[in-house]
Parts: sequence; C-alpha cells; structure tokens
Amino acid sequence: MPIPIDHSKPIRQSAKESAFNQIQQWIIDGTLLPGEKLQDIELANALNVSRTPVRESLQLLEVHGFVKMYPGKATQVTEIEKDSINELLPPLAVLQALSAELAIDHQTDEIIDLLTHTNMQFAEAIRSENFYAALKIDEELHQIIVDTANNKYISGVIDSLQAHVRRLFHHNSIVLTEKSIEEHKTIIELMKQHDKKEASSVMKENWLRSIEEYYARHSENQ
Repeated sequence: MPIPIDHSKPIRQSAKESAFNQIQQWIIDGTLLPGEKLQDIELANALNVSRTPVRESLQLLEVHGFVKMYPGKATQVTEIEKDSINELLPPLAVLQALSAELAIDHQTDEIIDLLTHTNMQFAEAIRSENFYAALKIDEELHQIIVDTANNKYISGVIDSLQAHVRRLFHHNSIVLTEKSIEEHKTIIELMKQHDKKEASSVMKENWLRSIEEYYARHSENQ
C-alpha cells in the first residue's frame, strides 16, 4: 500500500479529523485505489498518529461510503460505481440551487467581486486546458456561495456529496467546458439582481448538465 510521506498536514485539527481528511483525500485522488486493503498501522505510521484516531477515521469513512470494514478480516476502499452520478448529482444540484437562493440575502459587494474573480480564474484554467485546476476552482466558486448561504445543515450534506462527486470526476478524468464559465457569469449577475428564482434555476441546470457531460466523456474513453 504505497502512501506518500510528503503530504501537507492540516493545522488545528484533532488527530481523528486530520486522519479522516487525509485518508479521504488519498481515496479521492486515487492514491488509495478502489478495492485496496487498508492497514491501520501503516496509515498510523504515515500520518504520524496512533492507531486509535486512524481506526476512528476509518469507521467514519465507512459511514460516508469511502471504505468497507469487514470485522476481523480487512478494511477496503469502496469501488467506484459509474452510474452513482445519477444518485449524487440531482440532490447536490437541488442543494446548490437552494444555496444560491439563500446566499442572495447575505451577499455583499465583496462576495460578488470574489465570485467574479474566481470565475475569471476558472475561465483561465479551462482555456489553458488545465482541467484539474478547473475542477478545483469550480468547487471553490460554488463553496463561496454555499458559505454565503450560511446554513450548516445544507453545507454538511453538500460536503458529503461533493467528496463523492470529486472522486467520481477525478477517476473518470471529467473536464468542464466553456458552458460552465457562461453559466457562472449568469448566476453571479442574477445574484446581483437579487433574482432568487432564476439564480436557483440556472445553478440547478449547471449541475445537472454535468450528468450528460460525464456520460459523454465516459463513452469517449471506452
């Protein structure tokens, strides 16, 4: 089980939180592959923590669907199911749309400027074909809106769904398109106009369209 030793260590987190976040990231980016067996002692050594927080983090990762624990036998990284996107994106789209609607009541000029600047970075990544960066920046842009909505329950569910989408997109080399740049611009303009209904509608479409692009990309790779 190859585990990098030069990973960045989160600050101001408990050992359990740090272990959870790092192992989850390794699963998302493919450092730990689907079906791979995990050894808590190896993970503990790599993370420079005791086995207890690693075991606790693995239990939490099982709750979130990233690992499967077989008591007395093994702990394995879960497989990636291609069609799970049909279960992940619709609820995520609805929650992101609701976040855009709620964020309008809390937005400031600074937030709008930050969204505009972030979308410019997103456009630059798309046009330079740095698709990995584009995915990260896209997530950052949407996170700004979610944070502005200021609803911890929505944020918690989105975090969970987003982690699985990130893993799915990473393993299938999903790329975002120019269409997303324009949709982001439209969402930002509608937020400026305080048009909750249309901002919510465009945000939902922005996410649901990813299902079609996902299957189109998957077909190309077959």
